[in-house]
Amino acid sequence: MKQIQHQWRVTKYNPDNRDEHGHYTLVEDWTSPYEIGKTFDGNELTLDDYLRVEEAYIDSAIAFMEESGIQSVRVLGLEGSITEEDRASFLYESEFEGIVLKEDSLVDLGVLRLIMKMVLRDFIWCQLYDGDRFFIHLGTDYYMYIGSHVNCPAAIEWSTTNSLFVEKETSPYGISEEAAVWEIGWNELDDEAKMLVGEEDVTGIPLDECRRIFRLSAMHPVTGSFVIPRKEKGFFQRYLKHQMDFDLYEYRLWGGD
Repeated sequence: MKQIQHQWRVTKYNPDNRDEHGHYTLVEDWTSPYEIGKTFDGNELTLDDYLRVEEAYIDSAIAFMEESGIQSVRVLGLEGSITEEDRASFLYESEFEGIVLKEDSLVDLGVLRLIMKMVLRDFIWCQLYDGDRFFIHLGTDYYMYIGSHVNCPAAIEWSTTNSLFVEKETSPYGISEEAAVWEIGWNELDDEAKMLVGEEDVTGIPLDECRRIFRLSAMHPVTGSFVIPRKEKGFFQRYLKHQMDFDLYEYRLWGGD
């Protein structure tokens, strides 16, 4: 994917409270919903306080999305799923169970709201994007980055009116196709931890063929981790010095930076 022209950092953090290096250190602030009940800068973070901020993040992202003319986005780099421990959390909502989450799923605004809640509450992690036109990156410490193919003055105004701060900032989570690298790694079949015992860089691998094999959309950048099917040994062996042995190992293609 090409780098999207307009990118912003949208957060609850006032840039006036950053030091000369851009670090947010001049006041104490919460960075996770699991700090509800703690005191920051003399104020207790209540559940209601948290939910107001969470809703502002989600509504802000949707405002940017709508101004960009985007009706749906795809899931990229999905990690995690709802666990029994999550179900016991006071932040769990039964509606989360109705979402069928998988890599490259196409989601509309209604589902997007729930997915963003799950990411902001640390139940799962993923990026949300529409090719070279739009993205939402939810990072660590409650940072959100948004990119669009058009400028979004109305969304910026909405966000600032609702106690968020919008700064022109390139997302640290974006990966361009030009900067991406691909590797094939393998672990022993009986290793539940899936610790790699070997890996090799692969160059010149045709991404369109990888998209076909892993059933990805045409816009997917083939970043992330994908289990290589045994039946595709012939295709991937062309790019490896290691002799693939599916009776001993599980193989994965990984793409990233």
